[in-house]
Amino acid sequence: MSKSKVMGSTLIIAGTTIGAGMLALPLASAGIGFSTSLVIMVFLWALMAYTALMMIELHQHADSHATLHTLAMQILGKRGKWLASFAMLFLFYSLCAAYIAGGGAQFGQRIEQWTGLELTHSAGTVLFTAIVAMTVIIGTATVDKVNRVLFTLKLIAMASVLLFLAPNVTQSYLLSMPIEQGLIVAAIPVIFTSFGFHGSIPAIVRYLDGDTASLRKAIMVGSAIPLIIYVFWQLVTLGVVSQSEMLSNQGLTALIGQLSSKVHQSSIAQAIGVFADLALLTSFLGVSLGLFEFLGDSMAKKQSSRVVTGLVTFFPPMGFALFYPQGFITALGYAAIALAILAIFLPVTMVLKARLIYQDAGYQVKGGKLGIMLCGIAGILIVTAQCLITAGVLPALG
Repeated sequence: MSKSKVMGSTLIIAGTTIGAGMLALPLASAGIGFSTSLVIMVFLWALMAYTALMMIELHQHADSHATLHTLAMQILGKRGKWLASFAMLFLFYSLCAAYIAGGGAQFGQRIEQWTGLELTHSAGTVLFTAIVAMTVIIGTATVDKVNRVLFTLKLIAMASVLLFLAPNVTQSYLLSMPIEQGLIVAAIPVIFTSFGFHGSIPAIVRYLDGDTASLRKAIMVGSAIPLIIYVFWQLVTLGVVSQSEMLSNQGLTALIGQLSSKVHQSSIAQAIGVFADLALLTSFLGVSLGLFEFLGDSMAKKQSSRVVTGLVTFFPPMGFALFYPQGFITALGYAAIALAILAIFLPVTMVLKARLIYQDAGYQVKGGKLGIMLCGIAGILIVTAQCLITAGVLPALG
């Protein structure tokens, strides 16, 4: 397999992982401190990389063009396929709701900053959603062109933010410990969502023609890049803003304001805002396009139906954002449930059954039944944590 293809696949995995979820990490980690969040991040990265390798094992038993639904149908039958479809839809809608909730507030502020025109939160949210919706409805080619420019600008802005915030890090801030034990468990679903890339695995399998060695390399390196970037991001956010400050002013807009106030150069303060805007926008474009295509497959193929598909795609998450304007973290937490089904429970169940059906399989993920069992337990913990937050047993974040 050519090195360029492996490198390209590695970057696709990294690019899929690094998105608006990165902005939620400091908000989820504010009450637990840097050290504790670091342990959780490493654990969840290992979990997601391990289940991704399970998916590679499963793809050996199917055509290289197989999707997750195809694998679920082949190994688990119709019930498995319907479960995969439901989880995918739930995940897409939850992520879109999170990005509209976070992006709508930011968009309204930018309009006021650039034009002096003051928009209500609802107007900013609707306008932000409408612009992205029109881009997606026009077609994938338009999304691709827009996204290339935005992604390049996002990388430049991210590098600038990391570079210029680093000198402002205060060591004592990084030594903060959890203020409440329940916050440790409550942070897990949001941090978990930040490591989701499993939706891109079928495309990578196709691109690398199912070559197991190349796929393993792309997954391990591609998933490790976001982990390294996340560690630096946590260092410069949790190390620049004190734990008490972050907890007293929660929310994405407050976080960006706090970071900007710590940097005395106005250009860098603007870079922080631009990075947050672009992270939300690029993630929203990618996820909403995926949801649009997913819904389009089950709707009429006429050109006029693209508008109808667009309404079904964007209205439900926009409604959530209008009713819950501070719902960025909340929606990401719910997305963790769907992601746990897609990235943990389905791979675990399919691997157990596939190893019984295809006993002469070539590649098998190391760890045996113990590794599979530990993944299942981790998935149960993540879903239980989010359910306890919803029930009010654990403290809500953000």
